[in-house]
Amino acid sequence: MIHMNNSFGSGFDLEYAPTSFLMRFGKREMFVCRDFRKRYYKVNRLIDCSTGIEPGHVELLLLRRWLVILSKARPVGFR
Repeated sequence: MIHMNNSFGSGFDLEYAPTSFLMRFGKREMFVCRDFRKRYYKVNRLIDCSTGIEPGHVELLLLRRWLVILSKARPVGFR
């Protein structure tokens, strides 16, 4: 079962990018958003893969525009 979470807001954090969404596949998460970071290295045109900011995260940059972050799912709870 897939759980989707849309976050629409204003700000410069990845979570609040205007075209972002989060999908959960059991114990895994896939977060997709537009990439707005300045890359100081040559990026492959089709796909670029790198380690994420946190341990266990993998970042895929698709077509130099879309950032896909694969990670373990965080526990969902009430705040």
